[in-house]
Amino acid sequence: MRLGDGILITPSGVRYPDLMPSEIVELPQEGPVDGRQRPSSEWRFHRDIYAARPEVAAVVHTHQPYATAVACLRRDVPAVHYMIAAAGGPTIRCAPYATFGTQQLSDHVVAALRDRSACLIANHGLVAIGDTPEEAMELAVGIEALCRMYLLACSAGDPAVLTDQEMGDVLERFSDYGPRRPQRGRD
Repeated sequence: MRLGDGILITPSGVRYPDLMPSEIVELPQEGPVDGRQRPSSEWRFHRDIYAARPEVAAVVHTHQPYATAVACLRRDVPAVHYMIAAAGGPTIRCAPYATFGTQQLSDHVVAALRDRSACLIANHGLVAIGDTPEEAMELAVGIEALCRMYLLACSAGDPAVLTDQEMGDVLERFSDYGPRRPQRGRD
């Protein structure tokens, strides 16, 4: 999550059940500092998302099975269910493949998140963003459910995709969907 001009990020190679709060890495905007715990290998796209999207306070990156399965197909998730709008648009984009931990991958992820709050990463996983870690995680869980629905629908045939007009109506309704919360940074 965002912390001032830097970020807090999980360390590289530590299993989450074994993770201690003291092991969370404080990472300056410039990147890793020698002598500290190594951050996640994906620190670049976390850093670059925060730089590109000042309104974002939390990033969740997962390798959930259904989202990753769709990412391995290198497909965008089309509007097979209206809740696709939770990710901010008429599709959930799939960023092109690049080797994990590289600047190229970071560039692809940032581009796929343009005007969206989630994207898949080809042959890799999922990224979701939000105002809080809980919001980003809730979105990641919702995207996993949508990817499961999409794969189930595909296994039965060609799923019907909502039209541009239908998704336009949904996106308009989503502009005022959910509980009313004060905007971050405002009274």
